Amino acid sequence: MSRMIGRGWLAGVISVLFLTGAAGAQEGAAPMTLEESIAIALRQSVVIQSAREGVLASEARQKEAFTGFLPKVSTSYNYTRLNEDPFIRLDPPLGERVTGTENNYTWSLDARQPLFTGGRTKANYDIQRLGVDASREEERGTVQDIVLDVKRSYFTILKAKRLVGVARQSVEQLTAQKDLAKSFYEVGIVPRNDYLQAEVRLADGAQGLVRAENRLLEAKARFNTVLRRPIDAVADVADILAYKPFENSFEECLKTALENRPEIRLYTARAEQAGKKVKVVESEFYPSLNVVGSYQRYGDGSDLNGSKYRDPENWSVAAVATWDLWEWGRTKYARDASVSQEKQARNALVSVKDQVTLEVKNAWLAVKEAEKLIAVTEKSIEQAEENYRINQERYQEQVSRMTDVLDALTLLTVARASWSNALSDYRIAQAALDRAMGVIWKPADNGK
Repeated sequence: MSRMIGRGWLAGVISVLFLTGAAGAQEGAAPMTLEESIAIALRQSVVIQSAREGVLASEARQKEAFTGFLPKVSTSYNYTRLNEDPFIRLDPPLGERVTGTENNYTWSLDARQPLFTGGRTKANYDIQRLGVDASREEERGTVQDIVLDVKRSYFTILKAKRLVGVARQSVEQLTAQKDLAKSFYEVGIVPRNDYLQAEVRLADGAQGLVRAENRLLEAKARFNTVLRRPIDAVADVADILAYKPFENSFEECLKTALENRPEIRLYTARAEQAGKKVKVVESEFYPSLNVVGSYQRYGDGSDLNGSKYRDPENWSVAAVATWDLWEWGRTKYARDASVSQEKQARNALVSVKDQVTLEVKNAWLAVKEAEKLIAVTEKSIEQAEENYRINQERYQEQVSRMTDVLDALTLLTVARASWSNALSDYRIAQAALDRAMGVIWKPADNGK
């Protein structure tokens, strides 16, 4: 039985050392900073590239809408073949007189300048201008989402590295405890069961180390995916899990969020767009006025040099007013629909503000919770270390059992892991709060 346990433990330790060595070989490169990680992600992200294309498309639509203020110029060239020369019948004895030719070629150049459209042209332009603002806010929100993803994956790597360290330290202490129990057993101080218990706990610890190493590899793969790097690329990051108290109140955080969140600005722009669409529909209640200019050249041949019946060219300028006086209430119904859509957009804006308030509250509470857990887990480490020291000394004096020592070591390992989790969760919670507040990433802040 002892040999079987010893062989299993040895195989576990060998596999741990193999994984540790392989991981160490990948860690030769200089650690990446959070700033570098975010810069790479922002540069590589196809989501951000897509959002920027959306901005370019909106800017193009805005320029298209601006052309509504400018004159429109068009040209046409046409040929008409009549079955015979046109003529008119005169009273006898004059008979018939030819007034044109069978072949008719006409080229025209027309220009139309709108003078008054009931506000439709201006409203259409404002809609597209607000569309540019909305697209830019969508891009800003996408950037903030990517920054949050990078921070989460970055701090998750640091958490996993800390937990690997905790697991490795536990294996070292379990190994020392196993050696002590073995030496006591060989001289007959303790029963064989103490030695077997220590070996079993060491095997469990080795398994825990293997699992922790695997979680670290998974965290690095996630990190590389966020940065759009090869999934097995070296992903050693600088440790910045230092604790810094968070002093901002919820009210301060909420004020920042209401001022900065791109989602609020996005829905504000959409609500204003809906209001402008009402103006577009209302413009149909008014007449439209245009100045139209036309220049024409005519001929009975393709050279447009006129004919004996018509001069080769003529031009005209006209003011044209159009007004739809009766359409059975179509414009009114269209306006009613657009007003309802505007109200929907305003309600959506209110809903988004409520959602932002809830997100900020939850994120702020998560930061405060993690901050309190840091203090609690720090204290628990001190107590667990003292408990382990006392039980270890008592075992050496043979006034306690091996089980007491191993249980104390387990409590110490849990306390160390809880502290590492609390510290990394605190930084992740801060990153989530920054996103909830709409804080723009600035490289100078080093992620703090």
